[in-house]
Amino acid sequence: MTETPQLTESAFQQIDSARLFAPGHAAHKPRILLLHGSLRVRSFSRLMTEEAARVLARLGAEPRSFDPSGLPLPDDAGADHPKVQELRDLVTWSEGMVWCSPERHGAMTGVMKAQIDWIPLTLGAVRPTQGKTLAVMQVCGGSQSFNAINQLRILGRWMRCLTVPNQSSVPKAFQQFGEDDRMKPSPYYDRMVDVMEELVKFTLLTRDRADYLVDRYSERKESGAALIARVNRTAS
Repeated sequence: MTETPQLTESAFQQIDSARLFAPGHAAHKPRILLLHGSLRVRSFSRLMTEEAARVLARLGAEPRSFDPSGLPLPDDAGADHPKVQELRDLVTWSEGMVWCSPERHGAMTGVMKAQIDWIPLTLGAVRPTQGKTLAVMQVCGGSQSFNAINQLRILGRWMRCLTVPNQSSVPKAFQQFGEDDRMKPSPYYDRMVDVMEELVKFTLLTRDRADYLVDRYSERKESGAALIARVNRTAS
């Protein structure tokens, strides 16, 4: 007969509703970082993030974009490379992110993946992406597809982001932008606005409580065991 595992009482905690619903909240604008996945001169993923940044600003957020041009391939340079440091500083600054990739060969682009790969799960004692909100979008050269955003969702979960439910996929992106590089009015534009609106709302709801939302029993248990081991080593 299998025994029921015993909870480690020092790590097990009742849900603290006061921490979840505390009335206090930060007053500054939500800080949103936008990443795009193409280096083309007329990159539709970049144009999409530029349009999204305009919407975010109208919604009361503070958007910043990262230009991936010059970012080395992962492991082809050190973490002290200026573009790597710029990206990591922006991720640390942000409270939410927008990832927008073209779909190439049925997947996100290497440019998009390289940016995410340069973002570590941990920087010392800090987890740069954990608990931050994320919205995912993609642009398509042909018919509508969801391969890239599905992969971005997987990566968002792996990076411990709070990915919002809504998403945007724009087919035949070359038809959706005018000669002025602005997105034309369409249901696809409306969906992008929906996604940005949802991102800002989720960021406002979670940013002050992100640390508590992602606080885990298993990690408290592990850190408690490590503390006991250090105490025992010191005592001996």
